Amino acid sequence: MAPLEPKKIKLIIADDNSFIREGLKIILNTYEEFEVLDTVNDGKEAMEYCIKHVVDIALLDVRMPNMNGVEATKLISEQTKTKPIILTTFDDDEYILEAIKNGAKGYLLKNNDPERIRDAIKSVMNGNSILQDVVLEKIKSNLSENKETESKIDASLFTEREREIMSLIAKGYSNKAISKQLFISEGTVANYITSILGKTRLEHRTQIAIYYITGKVE
Repeated sequence: MAPLEPKKIKLIIADDNSFIREGLKIILNTYEEFEVLDTVNDGKEAMEYCIKHVVDIALLDVRMPNMNGVEATKLISEQTKTKPIILTTFDDDEYILEAIKNGAKGYLLKNNDPERIRDAIKSVMNGNSILQDVVLEKIKSNLSENKETESKIDASLFTEREREIMSLIAKGYSNKAISKQLFISEGTVANYITSILGKTRLEHRTQIAIYYITGKVE
């Protein structure tokens, strides 16, 4: 009896630039684990396609006519089981927080090697969220510049000290820097982080930062 072939990850690509759209399709179709179902011109077409078909991953550009990638991310997340990944240029960095709040599972730059994009798609399919370092840095600087940014977390779940540590993690502080800021040992900081991860069922510091900003653990 022949072994069953592994299930392919079903993708769509939304980009108003036909060169980028079709180029990505060609590249991703060279990987045996992917099946590019279709390419579309804008967020509205992407949303409508995901509603009508079974799609695992939607790769969405940010700047598109009719409906941009951030708006499409929100509707796709709310109305389908498709996981949206924003694939864009660094010039679109002002959209980062909004896209994450709207349910984007990944935020990648278009200038990545194909292997990086492939690995990110597979990671998102396995339940992870993918943010490149440059994207995380933008989140940190956004928090540093906007002192009025309020956390969306359920504060009742955490002690005051845990909330302080989460805030500092979101601003990019290392454990060592947090220990100096709060006058506690690095070991104590690590214990608090372990407690936070246990309460949220998150896996690492980056996810804590995103959770602190968006209030979302998925």
